[in-house]
Amino acid sequence: MIVISKFKVTKGYGVWKKEFESNEATRLKNHVRVLAYGHENGNESNVYTVVEMNSIEEKRLKDPGMIKFREKAGVDPTSLEIIALIE
Repeated sequence: MIVISKFKVTKGYGVWKKEFESNEATRLKNHVRVLAYGHENGNESNVYTVVEMNSIEEKRLKDPGMIKFREKAGVDPTSLEIIALIE
């Protein structure tokens, strides 16, 4: 399943990117493969990720560790949008 996420970051794109990249081991352990990530041209506050995973539940939105990770990375939880693509 391909999942696109969009959200705003409050601590800057650089802080988010550093935290995101440091979380690679967790993604690998959970069989989440990153296909792409980045921000809008001219707007580093709006960030997008595209990942491949077995199911949307693997996004672990309510997992305490992932909540802490998103907070540390500066993700605004009220802005989070998740789209699961279906072929």
